Amino acid sequence: MKYFLTMLIFLTASPATADCVILLHGLARSSTSFLIMETGLKGIGYDVVNVDYPSTEADIETLAGTSIPAAIERCGKADQIHFVTHSMGGILVRYYLKHANEKPKNLGYVVMLGPPNKGSPVVDKLGDLPGYELWNGIAGTQLGTEATSIPNRLGPVDFPLGVIAGNNSISPVFSTLIEGDDDGKVSVESTKVAGMKDHIVIDVTHTFMMNSPAVFMQVAHFLREGVFKHQE
Repeated sequence: MKYFLTMLIFLTASPATADCVILLHGLARSSTSFLIMETGLKGIGYDVVNVDYPSTEADIETLAGTSIPAAIERCGKADQIHFVTHSMGGILVRYYLKHANEKPKNLGYVVMLGPPNKGSPVVDKLGDLPGYELWNGIAGTQLGTEATSIPNRLGPVDFPLGVIAGNNSISPVFSTLIEGDDDGKVSVESTKVAGMKDHIVIDVTHTFMMNSPAVFMQVAHFLREGVFKHQE
């Protein structure tokens, strides 16, 4: 925490412009999962819209079409509108920006934390089990790795995107279902998508990555510079 506060002071020395950041949480989570990120971004000068959407009550198409336009409206006349997402929240942004009649003219940067951009084999293995859809909703069944899944039908991104992947798992059972390094829900490889501007791997877990000071630092850097701060 001391490190986190020290870096906040450092970042505040170069405050953001009057930009708005929209936060979109992941599946079966709520806006409270982004409270630390929200506080940090406000602390360095951003207006923040922390969206609370019913992730288990509709499909991805509906969730994207209802939650994102309302969030953009809440940003008002911001100079730029950025997005920071966790997990399925990133797929909502990809879906919206691909299918919207017109992207926001003041669209800035997008940072995705642990997005299943190529789907997750956890959904492949568990999606048909009794109770899975009841717990995760229809949207939770749309995140598999098959070619017809929502993430894999969206194609390359055409907006400035930075992706942060985790490689630390606290879900050993789920990790046995995932090939390669993973964060307990999504493989590092699956977070990647054609057209992204930058990608970085941090030693964090899927569930709590949005609360990591290291993740916050990279988010803040990308929102300012359009790239992550990689080690030399």
